[in-house]
Amino acid sequence: MTAKIVVVGSLNMDLIGRSPHIPAPGETVLGSGFSTAAGGKGANQAVAAARLGAQVTMVGCVGGDAYGQELLASLGADGVDTQFVRVAADAHTGVALITVDDAGENSIVVISGANWQLTQADVLAAEVTISEADVLMLQLESPLEMVTFAAEMAARHGVAVLLNPAPARPLPADLLANTTHLIPNENEAALLAGCPVEDMEGVKTAVSTLQQSGAANIIVTMGSRGAYLHGDGASQLMPAFNVQPVDTTAAGDAFVAGVAVAMGEKRPLIEAVRFGTAVGALATTKHGAQPSLPDKTAVDQLLD
Repeated sequence: MTAKIVVVGSLNMDLIGRSPHIPAPGETVLGSGFSTAAGGKGANQAVAAARLGAQVTMVGCVGGDAYGQELLASLGADGVDTQFVRVAADAHTGVALITVDDAGENSIVVISGANWQLTQADVLAAEVTISEADVLMLQLESPLEMVTFAAEMAARHGVAVLLNPAPARPLPADLLANTTHLIPNENEAALLAGCPVEDMEGVKTAVSTLQQSGAANIIVTMGSRGAYLHGDGASQLMPAFNVQPVDTTAAGDAFVAGVAVAMGEKRPLIEAVRFGTAVGALATTKHGAQPSLPDKTAVDQLLD
């Protein structure tokens, strides 16, 4: 079956510099290349889901500039429905300043721009589409009030809410209560749970704390160590796939989208996490955010 997914979130233009290493505070490093690529956690997850075969609708805001038009065209080229992406003529489109080092690690500064102009009216305009979705995907590069509003709307319609709490920040109890699947990385889990997450015991402690806060299913991504799943009757570590990473920028977004698509296809959660792990692994093997996102054929080949 085809998964129906709505993404409420950010759309950014990524400005990417390549460098031997991530600069330390006050350090200037000579880079080796520069490029631009469509990005933003919301748009990345939307494109990733669409390439995996889902029917995807994006809800968000871009500015009235060339970057905004380029991002809309890029989403459309991947088959993402953009009818609910508003053009805020008085704002600049969000941008992300990304440094990628020779080991494929990255540092990112996001300047939100039009993303911060998302309103309740924008979300309400998509209510019918949200009510008919299998999964609503959320992140935290949009106003927290709108993320909370969208989660409440989806929960009211019985739609699964998948929250990727990035960039990390404290979350209101009602947002967690309406989140059916919470997918933080280790740093985000530590901030949300208020405890150190430095090993598997730390992960399990954080997961237990977060579950008490209201999220029913929790998946902590752990980079090259894989992902820890707690929910749907399972508690286990899903190992990472062995690939040679060149750029980890969109790996988290790819993983989340893979889980969402598999959920929308009514697969068991443990199978959805394995699928997401494969999608995330493949996204590290190419440069750029959206350019690195794999299609379903590539994922199935890795799984086989």
